[in-house]
Amino acid sequence: MAFDETFDVVVVGGGNAGFSAATTAAQAGARVCLVEKAPLADAGGNTFYTAAAFRCCFDGLPDLLPHLYQADGTKGLPQELVERIEMEAYTKEDFLADLNRVTKGRADPALAKILVDNSREAVQWLMDNGARFVLSFNRQAFLVDGKYKFWGGMVLNMAGQGKELFEFHLNMAKKHGVTVYFESPAVDLITDPVTCEVVGVNVFRDGKLRTHRAQGGVILASGGFQASSALRAQYLGPGWDLAHVRGSKYNTGDGHTMAKKLGAKLEGNYSGCHSVAWDANSPRASGNRSLTNQYTKSGYPLGIMVNVDGKRFVNEGFDLRNFTYAVFGKEILKQPQGIAFQIWDVEGSKLLRKEEYADDITTNLRADTLDQLADILVTKGLKDKKRFLETVSEFNDACKGYAQEHPEKKFDPAIKDGVSTQGAEKSLEIPKTNWAVPLERGPFQAVEVTCGITFTFGGLAVTLDAAVVNEVTSHEIGGLWCAGELLGGLFWDNYPGGSGLTLGTVMGRIAGREAARRAKIRGPSLASCGI
Repeated sequence: MAFDETFDVVVVGGGNAGFSAATTAAQAGARVCLVEKAPLADAGGNTFYTAAAFRCCFDGLPDLLPHLYQADGTKGLPQELVERIEMEAYTKEDFLADLNRVTKGRADPALAKILVDNSREAVQWLMDNGARFVLSFNRQAFLVDGKYKFWGGMVLNMAGQGKELFEFHLNMAKKHGVTVYFESPAVDLITDPVTCEVVGVNVFRDGKLRTHRAQGGVILASGGFQASSALRAQYLGPGWDLAHVRGSKYNTGDGHTMAKKLGAKLEGNYSGCHSVAWDANSPRASGNRSLTNQYTKSGYPLGIMVNVDGKRFVNEGFDLRNFTYAVFGKEILKQPQGIAFQIWDVEGSKLLRKEEYADDITTNLRADTLDQLADILVTKGLKDKKRFLETVSEFNDACKGYAQEHPEKKFDPAIKDGVSTQGAEKSLEIPKTNWAVPLERGPFQAVEVTCGITFTFGGLAVTLDAAVVNEVTSHEIGGLWCAGELLGGLFWDNYPGGSGLTLGTVMGRIAGREAARRAKIRGPSLASCGI
């Protein structure tokens, strides 16, 4: 058939995974085209809306120092700041253990090993190409006794968060000659009628259906289906059509649909997703391009969460935040009306991150007494003021009882401190097993939250080279790869914070290398021959 344009590699999707694939293929000598469904003004996929945090293995602070920037863009950290940082190495064993723990051992072991083993190289590749990484002081460290104590293994994010990560990728791709088409949704994959291998993609651009030849193949990096309320209800279950969308409104399962038509094997946790405690006053159908990740409300370990019946419903302290935040959105959605209230006293409020809880970011409800706060919450939907006050009182009593029995336990937000509600004399049906301190001193603060869905876990089955697998033959579909949130089998029910972007870069780079290699094997593209 005749093609409108010919390339060595065509990438579908312009987020972190897609651009990692496209630039890697271009660096390998391939002529690459990336097509993106969204217009430039709304582009970047979910990447744009993230904090741009990357989880990777590293050999302690000295391993990272030569590559770090300050928040103002200055390269390097001042020595007096370095001396105040406490940071342990994060080994491959640590990363793998965290991944297996939060997914309850369901993560595909081969994919898990690829992610872990390549995590540091992936971040270094970004750094070597000019990405400005900073230490996550505001997200992953607490100032304790004059020291910045980092916790949870994830310590890096891009200086300008997701907005900068997208701009970095776009600029790097163009620098390496990648052709980028925005407002150009991929419609269908084109296959060879004899071999059934993927040879191109149909793209709708400028009001016309255009055919793009891909000499080496096509890489799908078009994200999950979290922006489709119909697919959420179908796969995640009843009520999920009511969840707020944290990121891109363009991630509607296009890659799943195109691949399924070719017999691609579906893989992974189709009933699971990444979902967080999200500002109840946020937009429903897509993220906010200005506030992006700031609608996240991750201060729950420092207080409690109650539903509209005035009852707690989760153990707010069962693990460090970056191992729990991706599952608590689901728990909030289960509650009556799909909302909850986060509650703190003055001591907890002091530790909340301003980027999430400042008055110009969210609607903070404050009162000098718990009784007054309860009255305010009634106007926001709290149905049972009496039960709410009883819940806080019972929580406070359990905290005090445990503290009397265990005076050696001290509150420390940077570790799992074991400060609990579960004493010998008093305990709660729903425990709080870390950071359990009474809510006693006013003023008290509350924020209304709902479920914000980030991405879905069900995707396509792939080989270790990111090639998509056929459901019937269990062999790879020639000329088709996938990366990023479209890849299934790794995350189940939960994930370690920061590992999604790392996975996108790791598997995107593998797919990009493989597609470029295949293009070379199959000979020069028609375009490079001047045809």
